[in-house]
Amino acid sequence: MPRLSRFNIALKFLFQLGIEPLALNALYKFGLWTGYYRRTIHDNRNSNIESSNIALLFSLPDRNHLFQTFGDDGKAALIKEADEIINGKFRMFGGESVPLQLTFDQPLRHWTEYETNHSLLSSFLFPHNDIKFAWEPARFGWAFTLGRAYHITQDEKYAGAFWKYFETFNESNPPYLGPHWMNGQEVAIRMMALVWCAHIFANTQHATRNTQLITSIAHHASRIPPTLIYARSQNNNHLVIEAAALYTAGILFNESKWRALGWRWLNWSFQNQISGYGEYIQHSTNYHRVMLQVALWVNAIRSADRSADFSPQWPHATTQALTRAAHWLFSMIDPASGRTPNLGANDGALILPLSSTPLNDFRPTVQAAARAFLRTGLPAGTWDELSLWLGLPASERTSDSDAYLTDHVRGKNSWAYLRASQFKSRLSHMDQLHFDLWWRGLNVAQDAGTYLYNAEPPWDNPLVTTRVHNTVTVDGRDQMTRAGKFLTLDWVNAYSKSEISTDENVVGQIKAYHNGYRGVRHERTVTVYRDERWVIEDGLKVTGLNVGKLRKFRLHWLLLDGEWKIGNGEWGVGIHVKSSFGWITLRVGLEPSNLQLVTSLVRAGELIYGQRDVLPFEGWASPAYGVKVPALSLAVEVTPSKSVTFTSEFIFPK
Repeated sequence: MPRLSRFNIALKFLFQLGIEPLALNALYKFGLWTGYYRRTIHDNRNSNIESSNIALLFSLPDRNHLFQTFGDDGKAALIKEADEIINGKFRMFGGESVPLQLTFDQPLRHWTEYETNHSLLSSFLFPHNDIKFAWEPARFGWAFTLGRAYHITQDEKYAGAFWKYFETFNESNPPYLGPHWMNGQEVAIRMMALVWCAHIFANTQHATRNTQLITSIAHHASRIPPTLIYARSQNNNHLVIEAAALYTAGILFNESKWRALGWRWLNWSFQNQISGYGEYIQHSTNYHRVMLQVALWVNAIRSADRSADFSPQWPHATTQALTRAAHWLFSMIDPASGRTPNLGANDGALILPLSSTPLNDFRPTVQAAARAFLRTGLPAGTWDELSLWLGLPASERTSDSDAYLTDHVRGKNSWAYLRASQFKSRLSHMDQLHFDLWWRGLNVAQDAGTYLYNAEPPWDNPLVTTRVHNTVTVDGRDQMTRAGKFLTLDWVNAYSKSEISTDENVVGQIKAYHNGYRGVRHERTVTVYRDERWVIEDGLKVTGLNVGKLRKFRLHWLLLDGEWKIGNGEWGVGIHVKSSFGWITLRVGLEPSNLQLVTSLVRAGELIYGQRDVLPFEGWASPAYGVKVPALSLAVEVTPSKSVTFTSEFIFPK
């Protein structure tokens, strides 16, 4: 599709997002251009802050309770990971261990210079030219592992490792110099981690270093307020995280301005960024978890706010919003694996890694959020550790996620999520009517995820496109307009409702539609039967003057990887994929049946069946940031001049 001019993008942005984000962003740019931030954000080296004067924000959990939660195996896994960190490696985005790099090999400039001249960053050697690979270790997520290992073992070597790495970072990245200070959100995430470390390592043999740590926290807090307008212009995770950091620093140092500013924008964010249905504004399961972890952090520390003129009680509207958000994520977890659909942008962010479960297991956050905001929870498990750290007791009422009340369609051993949402701000992916299917913990029909944000083409965040999602495209177009790496315009809303079928063999049914393709209405009906067959009907209705024009309708399925067999028959095209539980069958038919179907299969960017022009990012799935694994990309195309209906049927082995 042709790219929009900058003028057209600005015009569409103005009319579709409003003038406020544009104005706030312009103010931020003006501050950079005039040198305002360089003059305003002062170095607090001479501050008289004393570690003994800071507030105690939370207490530490009982070691026996922690050990009962994760047991011998969990303790062994924790110690193994902590020892890796001592030896100079950490698990980037929850993956394989890589060197823990906190320094740069060149002189550092003021952070504003990197913001005004991004070409300066090209002199740094980031993997894939993506600065996130430098920012991730500087978020200090690995410090939670050292802290957990120290708390459970009381072995000073874990505290010593933290202090060594902290001092390396502190000396090599002076306040406000270098890429680690150029983004307010990165500063905020690191600050919150350092606050946690100030508590967990407060009584170690190295505690005399606390003053240096507390001073660093103050530097971090001072960096955030002047550029909060940028976070406000984004109106997403940037704002909620930076507000939480300010509120945290306000309580820690008894600084009323930070406390009030953070509390104001925290509550504004929760009340304005969470929809009436409970979905977070970024339409991403991973960022939804980030937002809930921010809420849980603040919920845990707000009781420490002893200001005489300030009430730390959540406003009613905030409580209601967080209740909806906790319910939404609870409803999205797969009962067998704890995973969720890889919906929207996924940069691997996890600001409270206080659990031994894998990065893609959402149960620790769901458990804590349910206890905090729903007064219910999951049954007990290893995922309870986060709740213990946050001081959240077990709920009297529990519910397995497969029995939790949701709007999703569920079979006996399977369930599905049908994407149909309405937008009011920047969305992550163009994925309306995407269908995610799960069976016995396997993500059978999956979302491709993200992989990378900032790499060179073709991997410059390409998985936002409609083409790689489990839905229908028309004439090779996206449902909406991609106006930049992180900007989508011309939003298309979709609408869904559950149906009650008269067929006694039907367990559940849902219908949805959108009008994203002008002149073609896409209607999708999902039905699951008692024998656990799933039938998905995609009706493409050509309307108005478009009747009689040749259109290309393309139905796409991104399937789990495995041994495969494919063939054509009277019913249409059928593919069999071997899973750990046996062969899964997908059959696709077409009505009218006399039209010719063109079938193709791509794996890892290579055509392995049929004919089609293959894009390099097809046939991949990204379970974590910077990680991609092969998947089977099945496309079925037809070129009619009238309305058609695809019928897809998933059949599982008995």
